[in-house]
Amino acid sequence: MSAHDAVFNRAFGAFLFDMDGTVLNSIAAAERIWSAWAVRHGVNVETFLPTIHGVRAIDTITRLNLPGVDAEAQAAFITKAEIEDVEGIVEIPGAAAFLKSLPADRWAMVTSAPRDLALRRMAAAGIPEPAVMVTAEDVTAGKPDPAGYRLAARRLGLEPADCLIFEDATVGIEAAEAAGAPLMIITTTHQHPLETAHATIASYRDIALSIDSDGQLRLQPQ
Repeated sequence: MSAHDAVFNRAFGAFLFDMDGTVLNSIAAAERIWSAWAVRHGVNVETFLPTIHGVRAIDTITRLNLPGVDAEAQAAFITKAEIEDVEGIVEIPGAAAFLKSLPADRWAMVTSAPRDLALRRMAAAGIPEPAVMVTAEDVTAGKPDPAGYRLAARRLGLEPADCLIFEDATVGIEAAEAAGAPLMIITTTHQHPLETAHATIASYRDIALSIDSDGQLRLQPQ
């Protein structure tokens, strides 16, 4: 059975969602802010921008190892700028309605964004606030480390293997794989087809949800 078919032939205790690129599209806002920052710091924008997605700002800046740059201070600056600029942030098609259809104790958000930024972006896109949310402040190692997904599963009283993780970015996919969880890849924001063995959907309108008598979650392709 393929990974795609397997996702539709089993029940899950909960769903875990990445945020940016998975339930909402913030690419325009993020790239506006990071582009201006890169220019100020003499970083090549074209090669730099593809590296920012799905990763904590502190990890993105630290990885550059720029001389004389305080990574924590610059990450705080980026976060403040991103909180102020939410123009053009929209939901991934069907995401808000899909999330609202889930029992509150059966899903969580696991994002590389700081909490204040995550809440701001979700509000801008009309995404409901989850009861369980793991943000940049909750982990010492960001994606591709699996710590965030493991923590979210634990807060829901489950093992990662009992959860379906919704992701879009390579680092997030690697984090989910390292956590030992099955995956659904959202391809809406991908400019190029993603080569993956995991199940994929372009929109939440491509799937329908049902809930077993014992509260387990099941998906059907639309």
